[in-house]
Amino acid sequence: MLRPVTDQTQTDNPPDNERLTGVQIKALGAAFLGWAFDGLDGYLYVMVAGQFVGQLLGKGPKDPETTSKATIIMSVFLVGWAVGGAVFGRIGDRLGRAKTLTLTVLTYAVFTGVCFFAQTWWHLLIFRFVAALGIGGEWAAGSALVSETLPKRHKVWGSAVLQSGYMVGCILASITTGVMSSYQLEPKWVFVVGVLPAFLTVFIRRAVPEPESWKAAAKHEAMPPVTALFAPGIRRTTLLLSAFTSVSMLISWSYLFFVPFIVQRLPETLSWTAEQKSALVSRVSIVYFLVCIAANFVATGLSRRYGYRASFFIMLSLGMFFFLYGFSRELNTTNIYWVTSGAMFFGLGYFGNFPLYIPPLFPTLVRTLGSGFTYNVGRLVSAVGVFFLGDIVNKYGPTQAVWATGFMFIPGLILTFFLPEPKER
Repeated sequence: MLRPVTDQTQTDNPPDNERLTGVQIKALGAAFLGWAFDGLDGYLYVMVAGQFVGQLLGKGPKDPETTSKATIIMSVFLVGWAVGGAVFGRIGDRLGRAKTLTLTVLTYAVFTGVCFFAQTWWHLLIFRFVAALGIGGEWAAGSALVSETLPKRHKVWGSAVLQSGYMVGCILASITTGVMSSYQLEPKWVFVVGVLPAFLTVFIRRAVPEPESWKAAAKHEAMPPVTALFAPGIRRTTLLLSAFTSVSMLISWSYLFFVPFIVQRLPETLSWTAEQKSALVSRVSIVYFLVCIAANFVATGLSRRYGYRASFFIMLSLGMFFFLYGFSRELNTTNIYWVTSGAMFFGLGYFGNFPLYIPPLFPTLVRTLGSGFTYNVGRLVSAVGVFFLGDIVNKYGPTQAVWATGFMFIPGLILTFFLPEPKER
């Protein structure tokens, strides 16, 4: 029988040693690399969406049909991310965290590479959907693995490390597209780099054991049904987290997907070549992702001192200011750096809390399912949001679309007052 979250003990926590053991370091390292390659394979498309989809359609990157089809592909990718989080979440509770991490990384690596062979825009849509299944599942498996392996005293900074891994992957995607653009390679070549994570699976299978808490629970407890997420004692947590991550994901992916479009359409860049525009997008992206890494540690530091609710509230409040003020200004090649960096720091930096905030709120045998469902259900909402924002982009431009997203911080701020705090706080 599942124990309500409010009554959960801390038996999931390993001994609170001063230093991490070899096994704990390997588990954290495997999850970090999984997160990094998540970011790499997820963001490669964003960096070349306009150019690659335009080529597949035989149109320019600014053509309304290109924007429309690129947005549809992104929306379907987010749907696949959500489905993968739920499906692989269930597999992770049955099969084990480390085994599921291996499967998810292999899935997104292979199908990111297959994007190279897309001949039409709907080929690319299918390949991105399947890759997204693995990316969504990796989050659930990796976060549960680290949550059950790291001692309590290391979990806060461990959460920031994991989320920073995703930013590192996005930086690698930005560098990859910048380098390939300088050699004037076709956009499809960036997806070849996305195959690299497949080699990580060998390390995971050999070096990372399953957490002891999962093995004990799987041996002595019956596997609860999926509906257990909505059982008394867990239902409120499931619904609140789902609502909060939905708002967060809509903000995040509206920013991440449309900001490269903003950079490419700055007034000074109108006469630039495609290679020059791509180089500027890479530079701006690298800067704001580096800023976000620092923000991950600031957000987790705030949660350690004041609690998760306070950390979320502080970051969201300032994030709303940067979205609504920063993107209401006329942007240029100079102020684009501080506007995008400020919005990234506060508007997305609080994601550093999520990796090790969500898993402990669920009992062991629904932990990856609960993490995958509540975190990735937000992808469905963001998929719909990005799709409709695509119309705003075609009518008013990408800057107005990101500015309008700033109003989504309001429901997020309201939800922070009701979010649960892990009992270990």
